[in-house]
Amino acid sequence: MWWLYALLSALFAALTAVLAKIGIKGVDSNLATAIRTVVILVLAWGIVYFRGGLEQLGSLTRTNWTFLVLSGVATGLSWVFYFRALQLGEVSKVAPVDKLSVALAILLSVVFLGEKLTWQGGLGAGLIILGTLVLIWQ
Repeated sequence: MWWLYALLSALFAALTAVLAKIGIKGVDSNLATAIRTVVILVLAWGIVYFRGGLEQLGSLTRTNWTFLVLSGVATGLSWVFYFRALQLGEVSKVAPVDKLSVALAILLSVVFLGEKLTWQGGLGAGLIILGTLVLIWQ
């Protein structure tokens, strides 16, 4: 079932790029990022509230908080740079470069999480890198 959520994530990420490109026209990219972040904040807390997840808030450990906050900082920086890139470049070039995150995540999961790199994972990461180069090559 995870793959269905991953496909939906990819679909909405693609929509994000196209909708954001239209939405940031003539708008400061940081302001656009802040607006988008507020929408996400309301949506995420609404989902937590309606699914009854608020009770778990008190059970988060210091480690949970530390790494969730660091992840939030990384996400925020990613969005700030992504929106600026979209403002300056074409979606058809910005989105593939952004998706290099997949290959980087594979590498980082091996280095920091001790996950095993299979030949399929290595080949997939290599193809992502190669595909990105093909898509952005002038």
